[in-house]
Amino acid sequence: MPTVLNAREPKVRLPYHLWTVNEFHRMAIAGLLDETDRVELVEGEMIDMAPIGSKHAFIVNQISQTFSARVGGQCLVSTQNPVRLGERSEPQPDVALLRSGNYMDALPAAADVLLIVEVSDSTLEYDRDVKIELYARHGIPEVWLLDVNAREITVYREPVEGQYRLVRKPTAAEAVSSMAVPGVALRLMDLMA
Repeated sequence: MPTVLNAREPKVRLPYHLWTVNEFHRMAIAGLLDETDRVELVEGEMIDMAPIGSKHAFIVNQISQTFSARVGGQCLVSTQNPVRLGERSEPQPDVALLRSGNYMDALPAAADVLLIVEVSDSTLEYDRDVKIELYARHGIPEVWLLDVNAREITVYREPVEGQYRLVRKPTAAEAVSSMAVPGVALRLMDLMA
């Protein structure tokens, strides 16, 4: 039986250029990337971001509104904005709680992040297998992954050696509270109502 090659798989693996955050920004300054290019930099690779659907947008807005009402002046709620993680990554988490500060001259870095929430309706494998691992490697203390289709939330805490030691799936009725910001909590059933 003849071997059939998948046209999408490369026949030969060659090294390729991994971009730095600085190069990524220079591309934008030079006009090679603009605000219509929905890409994020992850481990040196420019990743096309999925279009934002109505469910995703609604839930991100709900989380943002809930967090904003509860944080007071304790921290900053950042929605779909970049976070610099080392020299080769600048993901754009759906919602991030950041330490209060002035980020006018520099994007927030890993040490500034208290909590990240990723909302997944069409990118679950990427969010779970790539972004969660990225956040763990950079010591983000807590990440919540909300799977819109399964109506589940997974809570990741205590990054150690590039992995989260504590992973749990609360029930839809259970309130999930932030470890770092008292009063910041949400229930999945309230978001999905």
